[in-house]
Amino acid sequence: MLEFTDLGIKEELIHNLAVARYLHPTPIQVLAIPHLLNGSDLIGISQTGTGKTGAFTVPIIQHLLKNLSVTRRSEPRALIIAPTRELCSQIQETIELCSKNLKIRSCVLFGGVEQSLQVQKLQEGVEIVIATPGRLMDLLNQKLIRLAKVEMFVLDEADRMLDMGFIDDIRYILDFLPMSKQSMLFSATLPRVIEQLTLSLLKDPKKIEVSVDGVIPKKLQERLIFCKQADKFQLLKKIIKEEKTAHFLIFTKTKSNSENIVQYLALNRTASKAFHGDMKQNERERALTLFKEGSIRVLVATDMAARGIDIDSITHVINFDLPLGAETYIHRIGRTARAGKEGIAISFCDDEEKGMIQKIQELTKVILKPESFEGKKEILKLKLTGTKKTTPPTPGKSQEKTAYLDHSKRQKPLKDGEKRVHPGLRNQKKKKRK
Repeated sequence: MLEFTDLGIKEELIHNLAVARYLHPTPIQVLAIPHLLNGSDLIGISQTGTGKTGAFTVPIIQHLLKNLSVTRRSEPRALIIAPTRELCSQIQETIELCSKNLKIRSCVLFGGVEQSLQVQKLQEGVEIVIATPGRLMDLLNQKLIRLAKVEMFVLDEADRMLDMGFIDDIRYILDFLPMSKQSMLFSATLPRVIEQLTLSLLKDPKKIEVSVDGVIPKKLQERLIFCKQADKFQLLKKIIKEEKTAHFLIFTKTKSNSENIVQYLALNRTASKAFHGDMKQNERERALTLFKEGSIRVLVATDMAARGIDIDSITHVINFDLPLGAETYIHRIGRTARAGKEGIAISFCDDEEKGMIQKIQELTKVILKPESFEGKKEILKLKLTGTKKTTPPTPGKSQEKTAYLDHSKRQKPLKDGEKRVHPGLRNQKKKKRK
């Protein structure tokens, strides 16, 4: 097994990696770091959870250490663009761990908060900027940041950028970067649009790819349980009750279902928090903090919001709903069994989801022996957060409320010379003429 020392990394950086419990390089780090230390541009194809953040942050820090000086205001030497605020924060945490006591300064730039504190940090001087496309464009247009001194550029989660509609923003930002720089692009897949982008961004890049076999954690136990959709709530309650010290990350396909699960667990005396895109940023941060600290041991997330969650204490990943794509399954289960720890991934599957199980097994080359679960009759006392049902007002109570109602199906046809009377006026007495 290769060690970080075998990759040409400096001793002080290896010391920080050891303190941060990064003891052995992952497959993508073994492949990527030597090329990046040699100054090559790079395309890295790998799923989230393979250690790709370390694959680009370690070479960036080592490069900056060669010529560390007082940075000119608002002119960073390294720029990392990521699609979400959560992922930006995770990348900065990795940079801070790896650069401890090395006088490398970094800051994050993302929306959803006031920009003043971010701008202040930026203007104090930083070597590395980690940013979402939207906030970076805002600051560029306000001329509050310059990118003319960028020496190393990273585009992370490129396929997710495409899904979120950021590709045109990326092209806009590229015009502000110098021609002479080292560039790297990381993506789980390489759609045609992303491949075309690499032609304008990268110069003679090295291409590396980590297979699915290298992505699934070695100490991960996978389980598959067949059950009816209505029985999934009871099954979830049963598993959480049995694993009293476990920390669960539960995945759903919809925001409304994540809220429904939180309600159900609360009724059964289990504290949990939802984590999805419709929540305010401070609400998501609060939920994530409570989960990290152990104040709650259940977090219920959608795939979009969970991008960037990187918490080693997660012992169980539960697919309450199976994902829409087999690749997303790999991304989900990679949230546990991290850093050499053991983990369990449990997938609930109803009859309509069995087709996805087949696709997942074709991708992972793993055939799981299914278990089965049958729940008892249970009335779910939930205020369902799906499509809201509206009850029309009672006719006759108010002319304003009943004006829009279509009464054609229940009204009798008019006779010759008869006028239609509005339902709200039928019981009113006619005023007598004086």
